[in-house]
Amino acid sequence: MKASRFFVSTLKEAPTDAEVASHRLMMRAGMIKKLGAGVYTYMPMGLRVIRKVEAIVREEMDRAGAVELTMPVVQPAELWQESGRFEKMGPELLRIKDRHERDYVVQPTSEEVVTDIARQEIRSYKQLPRNFYQIQTKFRDERRPRFGLMRGREFTMKDAYSFDRDLAGAKASYQNMAQAYRRIFDRFGLTYRAVAADSGAIGGDMSEEFQVIAATGEDAIVYCPDSNYAANMEKAEAMPPAGPRPAASNPLAKTPTPGKSTCEDVAQLLGVPLATTVKSLVLATDTLDAAGNIAGVQVWLLLLRGDHDMNEIKVGKVPGLDAGFRFASVGEIEAHFGCKPGYLGPLNTKKPVRLVADREVAMMADWITGANELDFHMTGVNWGRDLPEPELVADLRNVVAGDPSPDGKGLLAIERGIEVGHVFVLGTKYSKDMNATFLDEGGKPQFLEMGCYGIGITRLPAAAIEQNHDERGIIWPDAIAPFTVVVCPIGMDRSADVKAAAEALYEELRGAGVDVLLDDRGERPGAMFADWELIGVPHRIVVSDRGIKEGQYEYQHRRDTAATKVPSAEAAAHIRAKLAA
Repeated sequence: MKASRFFVSTLKEAPTDAEVASHRLMMRAGMIKKLGAGVYTYMPMGLRVIRKVEAIVREEMDRAGAVELTMPVVQPAELWQESGRFEKMGPELLRIKDRHERDYVVQPTSEEVVTDIARQEIRSYKQLPRNFYQIQTKFRDERRPRFGLMRGREFTMKDAYSFDRDLAGAKASYQNMAQAYRRIFDRFGLTYRAVAADSGAIGGDMSEEFQVIAATGEDAIVYCPDSNYAANMEKAEAMPPAGPRPAASNPLAKTPTPGKSTCEDVAQLLGVPLATTVKSLVLATDTLDAAGNIAGVQVWLLLLRGDHDMNEIKVGKVPGLDAGFRFASVGEIEAHFGCKPGYLGPLNTKKPVRLVADREVAMMADWITGANELDFHMTGVNWGRDLPEPELVADLRNVVAGDPSPDGKGLLAIERGIEVGHVFVLGTKYSKDMNATFLDEGGKPQFLEMGCYGIGITRLPAAAIEQNHDERGIIWPDAIAPFTVVVCPIGMDRSADVKAAAEALYEELRGAGVDVLLDDRGERPGAMFADWELIGVPHRIVVSDRGIKEGQYEYQHRRDTAATKVPSAEAAAHIRAKLAA
């Protein structure tokens, strides 16, 4: 490709609404252009990156035995009503009507449609296993689209769906896809982690996320440097402390803490470590009558160490809270504790509450908690002596760096990541709702066991940039760069020798199958180099009159601080060797 026949459009400044590096650099490099909130045009330079991502994904999905199809972007609401997600999914699901007032949705994902295909096409166990995939436009009506392609509303995703005769088969399909994903992300040339994850709203049990490591990532990734353990923050288990619990050594006392309503302030006032304090979180669960009205309310008190944070996913798995919970209102808190938030605790409540202690709190002695009285806290609190042993003990918190690894092989560390892929075992969640069955060997109908597997095609380039950029611009890995090599002739419009040499090198590289671009625009060297550093082409070779006379060209990788001179006759071979490495 020659630059004069392509479309190169760079900006010196990023738009003011560009908050993260990938958004700023993709806009400046002319890769995307904003059309509306969370909706972008993929310009030619950006589309080349996306097409390379798609090609790698297709090759590995085909290699893994998946078969490509394409499902409609606009889907009948009836299918989503069958699964129950038409009502449950909330405002992120874009609902529309046609001219006949029939309901449709703009797909955010395609479990319903692919299940409908399976129930029509798969009749016998002899047709299993099956795996269908698509690379298709999706739309999620994000409340606050931001960060460019990182959290847009319209995007492209690869979603695949496996169908098996039993759970063992579904797990085998899952492992096949998980390995395919590892090959895909290895080929992208990015630093990533596959982490155990919670399945969330999609459902299922076995689940892994694929996270590109980046300091600006929205997700916290928990891992053990001494083992293969890795999980996202929602899934990472906080192990119970080693026992036994220390014996009580301080008397119970009501201690004045005027104006100190947080654990941090109380610890500072009393001159004690924050880890000796216990925070009180008050939740509520509602009981509904036959008409769907609230018939009763149960108030819950969760106790966590003062320096720990609640993990809502874990709390949602506590028996009694697993059907759904909310934070209690101020009125409910005052009715049960006789005090406003800030001084709450488990002692001397006005009304009974269900108490759940985090594993860490259940093993504490001589701890500090609210006295249920304004400006007072209780110190020297101990289980058994001052209040009954906790009714429920559960893992309620986010892990922190230095916690023991659940596999017992070291201590946990935490880094930031950007989720770009997710694999699930769905089980029969959708096949039961939509009556998708097959006939087994005995001729009896059985529900299909399903899995689903997604990769954010248009999110991945943004994640790659967050991981690979500097003050000059993007630094693409070879596999997904818009062009792998750029030939930069200096004074090509003025020197016949430079023009001939540059075109000869360009044709030699093209003939060798190298994805090369010749910048024949006649730009000044500084402007030309700045463009390609911003765009992030990984390999650059400069042809000049002086170099031709010396028999040398200048090669520079995008990460190099200086150019290297290479004999002009060996320039193409030098590039090919760099690409092979």
